Amino acid sequence: MAELPKRQLGRTGLRVTMLGYGAMELRGAPRGRDVTDQQAETILHAALDAGINYIDTSIDYGVSEERIGRYISDRRSDYYLASKCGCLVGAPPAPRGQTSPHVFTRDNILKGVEQSLARLRTDHLDVLQFHISPSRQTLEKDGALETVLELKRTGTTRFVGMSGTLPNLMDHIAMGVFDVFQIPYSAVEREHEAVIAGAARAGAGIVIRGGAAKGAPTEGKHDGVQWDRWQKVDLRDLLDGMTPMEFVLRFTFTHPDLHTNIVGTINPTHLQHNVEVLRHGPLPADVYDEAKRRLDVAGCTPRAT
Repeated sequence: MAELPKRQLGRTGLRVTMLGYGAMELRGAPRGRDVTDQQAETILHAALDAGINYIDTSIDYGVSEERIGRYISDRRSDYYLASKCGCLVGAPPAPRGQTSPHVFTRDNILKGVEQSLARLRTDHLDVLQFHISPSRQTLEKDGALETVLELKRTGTTRFVGMSGTLPNLMDHIAMGVFDVFQIPYSAVEREHEAVIAGAARAGAGIVIRGGAAKGAPTEGKHDGVQWDRWQKVDLRDLLDGMTPMEFVLRFTFTHPDLHTNIVGTINPTHLQHNVEVLRHGPLPADVYDEAKRRLDVAGCTPRAT
């Protein structure tokens, strides 16, 4: 079978598959649904066997890092590994629906990275990302940014990233120190469309999260902002046999500045379906342009920057 399509992750030079694996699903209870060790092992190997070479995780994701280390550390050369910093080491999981505490100090970052490397059973990360889009002031106040840049100089991480959102993303791009940005985006979440283009022009790698619109507007999910936005737009004549989920995924893959789109699942069938959607390629240009026009008319308009 042919390899999955790849793109260069900005100035990093890493050739990443356009579909990555988001490992938040591996966290298990209490933050997520129960996931057995066997399920975790199966899906991780299925992702690598499908050709996916970019895996994203976090300290915050429960036992996700430990499961990656336990089950696929012996295949470390098969994938690029991204995790996050700023997550408070030793903190109990936050209740579902709440954000876990984050502390952007040198001590907490170093402890977190040391813990991540041990859990992941590796001697380096390919991308170390700041979590939850801290402000420039926060990054500079207690030496957080300098600490991560030091880890890059020593080879503990190869590249420095930001898992960011507006409004702080504008400052992050202007700082010129981040090699990779992880940014939310989909057909029904286009607020960051312009800032994605700006980050790409600056030479950064673009990792999209939420590119499957969190499962909306399928799987019986008839609530939430994604469904509400989808309902405002009549795209049925553009689907051409695709399900809404397939259309949303291909819309994301069509973004010209996307390098990889991380999608999480614990179901090997869902994973294979995502791979097949990627293999279908981008949407035809006329379909993509018309979908964007209708989304704009319906008010699903990119936020001005």
